Amino acid sequence: MLYFIVNPDSGGGRGYQVWKNLERKLENKKIEYRAFLTAAPGDAVSIAEKFTVPDSLPKPEETDGLMKIIAVGGDGTINEVLNGLHLSDRIVLGFIPTGSGNDLAKGLKLSPSPAKCLKRILHPAEIRKIDYGILSYGDGCMEHRRFLNSAGAGFDANVNRDIRKSSLKQHLALLNMQKLSYFFAGAKEFIRYKPVKGYLILENVKKIEFNHIFFTSFHIHPTEGGGYRFAPKADDADGELTCCIVHNHSKKQVARILASSIFGNHLKYAGVRSYNFTEAKIHTDEPVYVHTDGEICGCFTDIEVQCAKQQLKFIF
Repeated sequence: MLYFIVNPDSGGGRGYQVWKNLERKLENKKIEYRAFLTAAPGDAVSIAEKFTVPDSLPKPEETDGLMKIIAVGGDGTINEVLNGLHLSDRIVLGFIPTGSGNDLAKGLKLSPSPAKCLKRILHPAEIRKIDYGILSYGDGCMEHRRFLNSAGAGFDANVNRDIRKSSLKQHLALLNMQKLSYFFAGAKEFIRYKPVKGYLILENVKKIEFNHIFFTSFHIHPTEGGGYRFAPKADDADGELTCCIVHNHSKKQVARILASSIFGNHLKYAGVRSYNFTEAKIHTDEPVYVHTDGEICGCFTDIEVQCAKQQLKFIF
């Protein structure tokens, strides 16, 4: 039995048609499955939570000992699924990407073809454990959110916020040019964004201060924002996160850094720092927006990030 959690609105609305094509293949192959389509933000969290509560799991003999949950959608969809899962050795996560940026799919080296991804799900080469990140935030009572690709604070979070508030992504989807939404939203935000002062604490020991933080991103996989390689050497099985901090008062220099990051060559510039770590804290003198896998968590001055080493079983 396979359990699919499908976002029909992913990829600017192409998710529904992709799923109908996959469903026909499942039925033709007589594969036993259940599918749940989301209708609003947060639905995938609720669905994943409901079906992985330990007391409600099917008997091991009914699922070959494993319960395979397959997210069909974008990075935001699988982020919601991950955050709803009651993780255990019986829970296995799979992914069929149908989003716009598909940064996670690149990091996991998944095919851009949904049909090929389904074939991989049905006949996996392996099931192995990978890392995920945990972002903690809030004023007083801390909240926690998992992420599988990246989290960030500052400019990159603002871009994701603007994309979700705009209809541009849906319009570009009609031309199969969804990725341009990141460029247009980024260009608009770049003009108005003001860097902030703050500091980073690594492993509760090393404190590093910055005067002009443009953004801070934390990575399990190399890219975010539709292909910006802010952490080109990030590895999903090394038990560490990679942090990229862009800090410079000159927007001309920041523009060079962003352009070079498309190729992963940005680390040669002044105004970029990269660190590997297992846990970190970041403080900014002014509240900044924060995201996990492109999903906005809110606006905060203090966040904490840590790596959950090889705690997630994933289908490859």
